[in-house]
Amino acid sequence: MAETKVQTAIEDFDWEAYENGETAGSKNRQELTNTYDESLKTAKENEVVTGTVKSISKREVRVDIGMKSDAIIPVSEFRYNPDLKVGDEVEVYIETLEDKNGQLRLSHKKACQTRSWDRVNEALEKDEIIKGYVKSRTKGGMIVDVFGIEAFLPGSQIDVRPIRDYDVFVDKTMEFKVVKINQEYKNVVVSHKALIEAELEQQKKEIISKLEKGQVLEGKVKNITPYGVFVDLGGVDGLVHITDLSWGRVSDPREVVELDQDIKVVIIDFDDEKKRIALGLKQLMPHPWDNLDANLKVGDHVHGKVVVMADYGAFVEVQPGVEGLVHVSEMSWSQHLRSAQDFLKVGDEIEAVVLTLDRDERKMSLGLKQLKNDPWENIEEKYAIGSRHTAKVRNFTNFGVFVEIEEGVDGLIHISDLSWTKKIKHPSEFTQVGNDIEVQVLEIDKDNRRLSLGHKQLEENPWDVFETVYTVGSIHEGTITEVMDKGAVISLPHGVEGFATPKHLVKEDGTQAKLNEKLDFKVIEFNKDSKRIILSHSRIAEDANKPERREKPAARKAPKAAETAAAPAIEKTTLGDLGALQALKEQMQQQEKKG
Repeated sequence: MAETKVQTAIEDFDWEAYENGETAGSKNRQELTNTYDESLKTAKENEVVTGTVKSISKREVRVDIGMKSDAIIPVSEFRYNPDLKVGDEVEVYIETLEDKNGQLRLSHKKACQTRSWDRVNEALEKDEIIKGYVKSRTKGGMIVDVFGIEAFLPGSQIDVRPIRDYDVFVDKTMEFKVVKINQEYKNVVVSHKALIEAELEQQKKEIISKLEKGQVLEGKVKNITPYGVFVDLGGVDGLVHITDLSWGRVSDPREVVELDQDIKVVIIDFDDEKKRIALGLKQLMPHPWDNLDANLKVGDHVHGKVVVMADYGAFVEVQPGVEGLVHVSEMSWSQHLRSAQDFLKVGDEIEAVVLTLDRDERKMSLGLKQLKNDPWENIEEKYAIGSRHTAKVRNFTNFGVFVEIEEGVDGLIHISDLSWTKKIKHPSEFTQVGNDIEVQVLEIDKDNRRLSLGHKQLEENPWDVFETVYTVGSIHEGTITEVMDKGAVISLPHGVEGFATPKHLVKEDGTQAKLNEKLDFKVIEFNKDSKRIILSHSRIAEDANKPERREKPAARKAPKAAETAAAPAIEKTTLGDLGALQALKEQMQQQEKKG
């Protein structure tokens, strides 16, 4: 048998190739070289390949990946695998095919990291559930090890319920879903909450499908916010708005409930599409209005506490859950528009009068001013026509001054009743808001609660005296205080003003009289009713040039001489020195009697 095999091998031997110097090995050498080179070309840098462990020492592991030489990898990269042995296949990352020393450099650790990164991306693409180990807590969440990569688990993604103690999850292996990957920074975000949301969504649909308005359920306080309380109804959340926590005013929901408290609530409303459930707590308690004293009626006095302030009024709680509104107009008899904060503040305990009471609508209006007598009830007696009083200036209009004699008693001083002599364009020229002013009652309008008042009436009408002093034709010294297109205002003695048109302001030399210039003026018109004196400076020179005036020059200034003898000139416009005017009037009357 052996001899037959040898004989067959000899017969198959290529003697011709042998004689030419070729052997079986040399014939296929080029083919084998090409095959080897091609095997080298399949391995590229920065990729993961499979290699075979050739030897293991205390410090190194020799791995063959089919290259010209083996690579040395630190044994520390295989510490997770204490059972590693020669012949095992391991994944390695090709860092470089040939370093500066001509050596192949591989890394098992980087291979694991690369495979882990690929695995994480695959989990995100396929929405796959993976397992991870919670290593530690950090700011805002937890650090989770998934496939050897440190991923971030936000606190909001741990559970559907708010988590107050993160430490209970440390050192636990849990299931997660990859929800976000930052490829540039190699950041991974995972969620445990996402796993149970789908299941909860189905539970919500089942629970909501069974809900009915008015249904009473038990739940646990899950979260407290400034605007209300979220209650867990066993897989679905509902909101108790702050206004539905109590029949009384609630500034903070923690005044009524506390976290994790078991409470009963009633379903007020729900939305199938948005999965919103509105709950009520106060609706399970009797309404305070039902316990309101049945004998309480309009006109009764009640005591209460101010709980809310607004510009238009104050809400007063007369008993828990029962409030009444004190409108700002019911806080004072005064007619001036003021803010409610000028009278009350939150926390004030007050007494008020019931003005309206509607038990069906559960509304009540209260008043404060009704605790005081209405000053207009006996207005004719207290502020009779002709009586004099001191008032406070409250406001101005173009036509007069609004004043308050006492709280609730207002009056108007018309601009024409401010001064006998001065022509006032706006009340602010005469007085200021907040000042006291003496007034006299002229008229009473009880229906409209308004008094007509006067200030100039406190003094005698000086125009009765002016009528005897500023007779037509008399000449007086005056000062031009204002110049305008239509003429000039001239201040005369005794606080009275006159007016001269431009043609009556021409001086004897032909020039026009100027502001603040003091000249003699002749009265050419006097109207007591309209309190008007028309003057002329030009007429003096014109009359002096007439023959009859030249014959009697001494008569020209007779009135002025009497006037200056009686009283000094008053250039500033005021109410007038009536004492001096009266003395002048009496002196002139005595001269007439002697004459």
